[in-house]
Amino acid sequence: MEIGSVFQQLGIALGLGLLVGLQREHSAAKVAGVRTFPLITILGALSALLAQHFGGWIIAAGFLSLAGVLVIGNLIELKEGSIDPGVTTEVAMLLMFGVGAYLVVGHLGVAIAIGAGVAVLLQFKGPLHGIAAKLGDNDLTAVMQFALVSLVILPVLPNRTYGPYDVLNPHQIWLMVVLIVGISLGGYVIYKFLGQQAGVLLGGILGGVISSTATTVSYSRRTSNADSISGLAGIVIMIASAVVFARVLLEIGLVAPSLLPVAYGPILILFGVLALMSVWLWFRARNEVIEMSPQENPTELKSALFFGLLYAVVLVAVAAAKDRFGDSGLYVVAGLSGLTDVDAITLSTSQLVNSGRLDGSEGWRLIVVALTSNVVFKTATVAVLGHRQLLKKVGPLYGAALLVAALLLIVWR
Repeated sequence: MEIGSVFQQLGIALGLGLLVGLQREHSAAKVAGVRTFPLITILGALSALLAQHFGGWIIAAGFLSLAGVLVIGNLIELKEGSIDPGVTTEVAMLLMFGVGAYLVVGHLGVAIAIGAGVAVLLQFKGPLHGIAAKLGDNDLTAVMQFALVSLVILPVLPNRTYGPYDVLNPHQIWLMVVLIVGISLGGYVIYKFLGQQAGVLLGGILGGVISSTATTVSYSRRTSNADSISGLAGIVIMIASAVVFARVLLEIGLVAPSLLPVAYGPILILFGVLALMSVWLWFRARNEVIEMSPQENPTELKSALFFGLLYAVVLVAVAAAKDRFGDSGLYVVAGLSGLTDVDAITLSTSQLVNSGRLDGSEGWRLIVVALTSNVVFKTATVAVLGHRQLLKKVGPLYGAALLVAALLLIVWR
């Protein structure tokens, strides 16, 4: 190993140790501080350097020696009656020894990220404890259910295709479930911390992230006997509808990056149209007051299973329509599936484009058809469940958005 590389590794070990040690010193940790942590990290790096010549037992010996020093130190403090009941600093010391060793034997960037992450994690003790204290049983259940969906179920599913048209891959299907549930959970967590204090703008954004259809249904029902809130309800519904277009772009970018350069233009235009309409409504009704509607937990296993089933059905339907009826069949499937759920057709279309089974120019059109179908469904929802004043406010705007979408489908190439 070159001498320059060795000094680089030792220098980074020193810097990371100083970073964590400075934080512990600031927190008045009794066990170790700004001098001890750099020594520990350098000890880890030096042990790994020696291990390259004398064997890996040196790293193990260094780790055990450090653990022994910690045990002896705590025993002495215990006799003096001044021991700190926490073990955070001790664990951080052992971890930083590992970071120092990994700087030599592993990836430099990973070691730096871990070391810096340790410092950040230690520094944000107060906010993290505050977040944990604010989480209720239902919120913690939501997090654990997402862990079940993403960390328990996903890894064990087979990663191969089955069924008709050879498009059903259990691992890929459930990965899409994890993606959608994860996006919705992010909005739900923000909602839980803001709750009824969320303003109109944030209420619409979170509604679009969690479920724009549920948001439309909820706010439409609230106006049925209270037309005075129709203005702000319309703003929330329009913002949530606009967010769907941004959410679709995110899904395309994650699942099929090759489709994004083709699809982002028309979808971004439609997003801009709905966003401008939302701003126009906001200026007309910004002085009204409305509370954000309660949001349902998006990580329920039943909901995840339903979306996975819906996604699989749409995936097969798109493949079958392409095979039997050509392009016309695809648009029928997109229109029907987009009525209540845009995510399934977006992800299935993106997957087919990504695998080369569908052309990108056809893919974005199918997604836009699904989005316009969803707008039609929301218009019908407002008409059936909401007050006529709400329909007067959002109906013409939805109609204009549908007209723009139709023009894009015709002229955009």
